[in-house]
Amino acid sequence: MILDELKAFNRYLDLNPLFPAVAEFLSKTDLSTLPTGITKIQGDDLFVNIQDAPVKTRTQARFETHRRMIDIQIPISAAEVHGWAPASQLPVAPYNAESDMTLHDPETPKTPVDIATTYFTLCPGQFAIYFPTDGHAPAITDTPLRKAIFKVRV
Repeated sequence: MILDELKAFNRYLDLNPLFPAVAEFLSKTDLSTLPTGITKIQGDDLFVNIQDAPVKTRTQARFETHRRMIDIQIPISAAEVHGWAPASQLPVAPYNAESDMTLHDPETPKTPVDIATTYFTLCPGQFAIYFPTDGHAPAITDTPLRKAIFKVRV
């Protein structure tokens, strides 16, 4: 996982061959003007999903992981809290190949709060990069949230 300010994104361009295209898109695009939904940048290898996330508590948040894609998450309208845990420490759950997502729900009586090793606040102007080894429970907020999630092929 990487956390930083958007103005520092260029530091990470060597981590993935598609990151330069993310940087170029960010330099030319006001994320707040994009419509809700998916905007393709380089087909299925690189796209951004603009979402309107509802209010969600730490207990309601669901941990997720991805196998084929890296997430770059950027809050647009307000700050959001994210939970993080190594994927290796999350409960085993079925993988959905179509959505490239595993939702790791702890067994009762545990909640996502019990498995998170870290919580942090991500503010507009910042980003979080999640690799396949990063379990994340994003969009924990007490106010509706508009956010961008770049999906980048590993």
